Amino acid sequence: MSRLEPGQPAPGWTLPTADGGELSLSDLAGRKVILYVYPAAMTPGCTTQACDFRDNLAVLQEAGYAVVGISPDPPAKLARFVEKEGLTFPLVSDESKEVLTAYGAYGEKKNYGRTVMGVIRSTFVLDEQGTVELARYNVKATGHVAMLAKQLGVALPA
Repeated sequence: MSRLEPGQPAPGWTLPTADGGELSLSDLAGRKVILYVYPAAMTPGCTTQACDFRDNLAVLQEAGYAVVGISPDPPAKLARFVEKEGLTFPLVSDESKEVLTAYGAYGEKKNYGRTVMGVIRSTFVLDEQGTVELARYNVKATGHVAMLAKQLGVALPA
């Protein structure tokens, strides 16, 4: 499994969204993008992380960032997640895990001391041309947005 490094072009994608449409990385050209990978909608850690992005979305958008969440969940489950948590940014579905694999965010990981295949909670920051500025793997769900904002020089409200 290869991981992305800063300076590399981000792999392109077109994926179904929670609202029944499609979103492509190319649709976001000219914008900075925070693409965050989470294992499963409506689980405690993923809900914490999604709500943290939701609660800080205005500040991130003011700083010029679009936020997109990606998981292997089917679009119908993502739609329920968006509705239940009032999420205000796009969630995309990668059921085949092809995009997750291309980003190095699917593969072997440790889970309670065992090695398993699965989604690796990760975050990628892409510049306006789709080049990787930041690639973080095995991030923690709690406090991740604050850590990311600090790395990006974005001040979050106290």
